[in-house]
Amino acid sequence: MTTSPLLLRRSILSRVAASSQSIQQIQRSSFVACHTPPNSSRFFSSSPDYATYDTSWHDPRNLQQQQQYFNGGGNGSNNGNSHAVIKNLAGQEFAHLDNSHHHVVNNNNSPLEGPRTSVLMELPDRVGALHDVLKYYWKYNVNITRIESRPVSNNNNNNNNGHSKFDFFVDFYGKCGDPNVNALLKALQQLTTKLLVLDEKEVHWFPRHISELDLIANRTLDAGTDLEADHPGFHDEEYRGRRAKLAELALNHRTLNECIPRTEYTVEEVETWGLVWDTMDGLWEKYACKEYKTSVNLLKKHCNYNRNTIPQIGEISSFLQLQTNFRLRPVAGLISSRDFLNGLAFRTFFCTQYIRHPSMPLYTPEPDICHELLGHVPMFVDRDFCDFSQEIGLASLGASDEDVLKLARCYWHSVEFGLCRGEDGTHKAYGAGLLSSFGELEYSCKERSQDEPYGTGEDGMPLRPVIKPWDPAVAAAQDFPITTYQPVYFLAESLQDAKLKMRKYCEDLPRPFFALYNAQTETVHIDRPVRRARGIPGDAE
Repeated sequence: MTTSPLLLRRSILSRVAASSQSIQQIQRSSFVACHTPPNSSRFFSSSPDYATYDTSWHDPRNLQQQQQYFNGGGNGSNNGNSHAVIKNLAGQEFAHLDNSHHHVVNNNNSPLEGPRTSVLMELPDRVGALHDVLKYYWKYNVNITRIESRPVSNNNNNNNNGHSKFDFFVDFYGKCGDPNVNALLKALQQLTTKLLVLDEKEVHWFPRHISELDLIANRTLDAGTDLEADHPGFHDEEYRGRRAKLAELALNHRTLNECIPRTEYTVEEVETWGLVWDTMDGLWEKYACKEYKTSVNLLKKHCNYNRNTIPQIGEISSFLQLQTNFRLRPVAGLISSRDFLNGLAFRTFFCTQYIRHPSMPLYTPEPDICHELLGHVPMFVDRDFCDFSQEIGLASLGASDEDVLKLARCYWHSVEFGLCRGEDGTHKAYGAGLLSSFGELEYSCKERSQDEPYGTGEDGMPLRPVIKPWDPAVAAAQDFPITTYQPVYFLAESLQDAKLKMRKYCEDLPRPFFALYNAQTETVHIDRPVRRARGIPGDAE
């Protein structure tokens, strides 16, 4: 089942033609002609550069609903932003549902990767002006991916029978030199008061297809074996050899392999796992959020979660894909914030497989299998949490270094150290850094009297934390320590509350493009031409 781009263009044109409003009226009412999934949470921000969506709509299990919807046509919707935006995304997303996507999508024949052109058209504000232009896109079979209008700021000198003017920024498939594009541009010159072909925007490299995660997964900041001198395993050659073997397995893994190879953990490694499990078990019951406890019970049932066995990440990944369309991807060591967050855009979590040194089973200076499987994985069984994580990931694609830092701080204060309000009003943990740390879990969640002082103790640890309401804009500016307990935690009212506020924050970030993830093709669709020019994998740093 595919959706005809022609049908979508006709839908857009018919809505514009049926409107008796002028361009200025369209601007005031923020008319949006787009295909919005029924009952979805699709928001368009005051920034024209970003929109978010209900990721459950892209779940493969909803394909029948999607097909029925597109067979019946979409519904236009109004919103409260200050831009008129027409988006034609859905048809291109679902017009590519075949079995050819299990490779790096990088050919110019793909509708998601083909060349695009951006133009600026200046039009007079009169009834039918936009319709007169759009019909030529239809005539020459040129598919629009984005159209956005802005009033021309200086209209004092125009002499267009008293009409004001509007600039329309249009992105479409094709490039100058294509016969149909050349014909379109020639026709537009006769209809517009100004026509400019715009250059591609240059952005930081980001993956477009899930297979491209392999290009960044091995860009480790350490190789999994480059231990610092103060690491408990620094002088243990056997431990370092074990880490090197696990790192090699991760480095050779490819995302689209059918399965992740089993890891046979040693008796000593399982004993370390069991000690961590026993220490945390009672604390989870007291301080973990309800979603975490529900998920752990499911993992016990389906993924062999128990104190006596370290679960296999391949089995966990398969289970998560069925539950929430999330997956685990082995990684040899720490990777950059940008690369890590980019993986979340594809609902993929980069997961280490080594375990902490047995001499200090309740301490680790870096993420290990205990942190990943006991802290992170249970939360990935919850759909709201997965959607929340993907919001951060999608916002990181092509983002500036400054915005990646803001998003990394948001991630730290939520996915790693986030709190939410329990049903009884007490503070519960959903952050993995808390759920895998016996000391900090209790420190962050236990109830305290109002008289208990703030400040720092003799050991340099804060006496009690500051609890702030979850606000991504505040979290994005809040720095954090990595070797001590957090002095500040952010409290969300619920995981849903955390997700919606994160979504709103991402909408307001200055975005180089709008990104949409298609779960069927495992591809990120963007709505305007960009050049992935900086930080290309394989380039010398």
